[in-house]
Amino acid sequence: MTVQSGKDLLLKVDLDGNGVFGTMAGLRATRLTFNAGSIDVTSLDSTGGWRELLGGGGVKSAAISGSGIFRDADTDARARQLFFDGEVPVFQVIVPDFGVVQGAFQITSLEYGGTHDGEATYEIALASAGELTFTPL
Repeated sequence: MTVQSGKDLLLKVDLDGNGVFGTMAGLRATRLTFNAGSIDVTSLDSTGGWRELLGGGGVKSAAISGSGIFRDADTDARARQLFFDGEVPVFQVIVPDFGVVQGAFQITSLEYGGTHDGEATYEIALASAGELTFTPL
């Protein structure tokens, strides 16, 4: 794998519920995190007192976060409406030379900020809300 530009990691949202995806405009930084909870099955019989974990156990989840500037009224309005309605639409994260992660996510945080001598900014955080799929590129 060659070095990739961070701007090529894209976050897209289903704009109309029919699989028409639009890039969340203005993002300057995007992060995708996968998590897997563990289930400790250590007992007095565990070899050498080492912790043992149940393979395949625990809850899997993913989180997406990003920050940027306002560039597109349509995706800004869509994100704001999704947050206030508590919807869990399908999002895509395109990771260059890796693949596309797709599934339902809920916007858990939407922050707006700005200074008197700078641009208006936003930060967004999403939590997975179901099974995710991965399609290699």
